[in-house]
Amino acid sequence: MNVRSFQLSDYRPVTTLLEEVLSEECYEQTMEAFARQLSWDSELVLVAVEESEIVGMIIGTIDNNKGYYYRIAVHTEYRRQGIGKALIQALRQRFEQRNVSKILITADEHNEPVLPLYEAMGYASNDFFRSFQKLSIVAG
Repeated sequence: MNVRSFQLSDYRPVTTLLEEVLSEECYEQTMEAFARQLSWDSELVLVAVEESEIVGMIIGTIDNNKGYYYRIAVHTEYRRQGIGKALIQALRQRFEQRNVSKILITADEHNEPVLPLYEAMGYASNDFFRSFQKLSIVAG
């Protein structure tokens, strides 16, 4: 498995992945944030590739020198294989390279199921950014 920056050719497989694994409401919010993040800084959108298939992705953003994990999605057939952890670690490296002062996890109702994954990786509940604002407002 390889984690790399999003490329334009990934757009269709990534949107298909998101459509398959996210609820309709979450998908719409995520696509809005995804488009905005690509226009701001595509280096903070990462994909996990297994045998030339995109099996996971993560969207991050930086606002006021803070890094935010916004949304992570892993194909259902590839879950519990370390892909989510690899995506989180790769994005953390990007944040660290940019010397962010703090890394936070956006904790909206759609991210609740993955918060234990972040906790297992050493993040504490005070690292969870609970807000009803969308990424487009937070980072805009």
